[in-house]
Amino acid sequence: MPATPLPLALGGFDPLQSAGPALVWTVVLVFVFLECAVIIGLFLPGDSMLLTAGIIFASHETGHTQVWALVVATMLAAIAGNQVGYVIGTRTGHRLIARKNGKYVNAENLARVSDLLHRHGFAAVLIARWIPWVRTLCPLVAGAAGMDHRRYTVASSIGAVIWAPILLLLGYYTGGYLNKVSWLMPTVSGSLVVVLIIGTVIGLRQYRAEMSRPAEDFDVDLEDHDGQTFDSQGFDRQAFDSDALDTLPLEIRAADYPDTVPLRTVRPERAATAAPARIVWTDPRH
Repeated sequence: MPATPLPLALGGFDPLQSAGPALVWTVVLVFVFLECAVIIGLFLPGDSMLLTAGIIFASHETGHTQVWALVVATMLAAIAGNQVGYVIGTRTGHRLIARKNGKYVNAENLARVSDLLHRHGFAAVLIARWIPWVRTLCPLVAGAAGMDHRRYTVASSIGAVIWAPILLLLGYYTGGYLNKVSWLMPTVSGSLVVVLIIGTVIGLRQYRAEMSRPAEDFDVDLEDHDGQTFDSQGFDRQAFDSDALDTLPLEIRAADYPDTVPLRTVRPERAATAAPARIVWTDPRH
């Protein structure tokens, strides 16, 4: 496809002209990693960032090579971010910090993600990749709930491998059509860059406002489709008194529940001081 010089495609922004592809790479990979790993990623542009990067590379002389290399790098950044988010969730235990009356980091959204994992397991992690705010919360909730790490890694990696090339290449081939009109490419790409900068600034302000709200604990405790909560052996907890529940074994064979998300864990160091430990699981067979 005909190539418009990258400085022109970037709309005449001097910093962007001097940085060129290096700046695009840096911004995309940092934003993708943060969006998958930590709460601040909720407030940063993600999908639109990849589309814009693809459009910009369509105007570069080595754009085809650049965009495919960025596809691979974006996959790796997303996979790494998913792992960091899972580890952070694991270390928090079964309690996550929500924000009272928060716009995104609130108990209602965390409950929605928990329910999604409970109902769909492996598939839920794939679906989460395409829903921006769920994409960030899913690794944290999966880690806190103790979802099987191997299954989570496979699902989140498949999602990243599909997500990155679709958005980047969609932008790249769209940019190819824009390149056919000399004035259209710099106008569109320059406008997109401005929108992303403004969106990032607004997102960071929203993040600060969200984090300034009072914190509240969210307990990762899911229910089945009928509103019942099952213990480690799949029994209805409401059908047993508390003394009977305390006698149930805590050892669970994960292989018997391949697509089940454990709902509550008690760390060993807390066992001496905590109330009798219970691990709540869901059973997809109910």
